[in-house]
Amino acid sequence: MSDLPASVDPLAEETLESTVVYEGVLLKVYSDQVRCPDGHIATREYLRHPGAVMMIPLLDDGQVVLERQYRYPARRSFTEFPAGKIDPGEGLLACAQRELMEETGYSAAEWIYLGGFYNAIGYCDEKIEVYLARGLRREREPNSDAGEVLEVFTAPWEELLEWVREGSVTDVKTIVGVYWLERYLAGEWERAAD
Repeated sequence: MSDLPASVDPLAEETLESTVVYEGVLLKVYSDQVRCPDGHIATREYLRHPGAVMMIPLLDDGQVVLERQYRYPARRSFTEFPAGKIDPGEGLLACAQRELMEETGYSAAEWIYLGGFYNAIGYCDEKIEVYLARGLRREREPNSDAGEVLEVFTAPWEELLEWVREGSVTDVKTIVGVYWLERYLAGEWERAAD
């Protein structure tokens, strides 16, 4: 079943009033009044996000390039695939290429778009687009943004899958990414190369 546009979706809610209650550097917080399909008036609070791209950098030997970084909201470090927000006017592939180089120092000869997913649909409109990056070449040392401290390392993708299964990797985008990678490598998920 596909997502229906609001104009034909019988479950769509009508926005009656929309208010920005906070505007930060990255996020905007909204509080909207909506009319539900049953006529009930409700409040919907949510975050607007510019969107992001995640890369699954797969080396020729079957290892993936990963990062560890401290995530302040959860007050701990996480193991993750490289990812970053889309800059205004930036295309998805351009963002993926830029972020991979900045965060890991790698470039890729082949980019395969695997799809996209919404990260937290109950309170945020962030959509993460996913690329498999192959034919990797280390160009330079990572060059992260100020305040973005990363530990870049490699591990066999099957080991990452095991870390997910045992609960030591809990970042949702990385979990989605390694399962999509598993399906892709098994020949069960064909996507077109960009």
